[in-house]
Amino acid sequence: MTQARPLAVVTGARRGIGAGIAIELASRGFDIALTDIEATGAEETLAAIASRSARGRLFAFDLGDIDSHADIVEQIAAWGGPISCLVNNAGIPVARRGDLLDVAAESYDRVLDVNLRGTFFFTQAVARHMLASASAHPRSIVTVSSVSVEMASVERGEYCLSKAGLGMLTKLFALRLARDGIGVFEVRPGVIRTLMTEGVAATYDQRIADGLVPMARWGTPDDVARAVASLASGQFSFATGSVVNVDGALSIPRL
Repeated sequence: MTQARPLAVVTGARRGIGAGIAIELASRGFDIALTDIEATGAEETLAAIASRSARGRLFAFDLGDIDSHADIVEQIAAWGGPISCLVNNAGIPVARRGDLLDVAAESYDRVLDVNLRGTFFFTQAVARHMLASASAHPRSIVTVSSVSVEMASVERGEYCLSKAGLGMLTKLFALRLARDGIGVFEVRPGVIRTLMTEGVAATYDQRIADGLVPMARWGTPDDVARAVASLASGQFSFATGSVVNVDGALSIPRL
């Protein structure tokens, strides 16, 4: 039986950037398996997916719990068929910004466990599934990292380290999966207006007004979603390993 629509898995998709990505992919013909640590608050996103004639379902699990990954991938495939696209979007911020010399091991471990360790092993589980499953659709893995892959913020060092690791994750999986025709990409958002950035919105409003972002505005989840969906389409497969900055030119070095 031919799978009518490709299936995309979007992690951290209840709201914010992940929700925007899930909805955009639904608009472009994908069915969507959303994952998040809990289901509460996903109703609006699921309704938006359904309004685009796509199937959507939320699979709740903790990305940091790597022992659950294989089972979740199996559940998703049983519901929606072979996975054609994985979007690694889930991530957590530091619990408290502060002096680099005061970073606690507990904060470091939690951020790295979710943002890097969890993402690595979930990508591994989905890649194994992709290689073991026939698909009539292009296959892709897109990781949403951050300009913090290269731009250092000393008040949230553990977050920057986790995102820097995702830059290497993209290179490694691009090389491993290239012969199998699976495109692997990285999208690096800049300053994006979401619930995660609400607490520092006033600070960034001022910094943007002072010239931090050359385009002189916040980014939106839709800005990131359009870039991710384009890469997920399969049209850029020979560009595997590429990075797309979605930051209004924030990360371009300037004099």
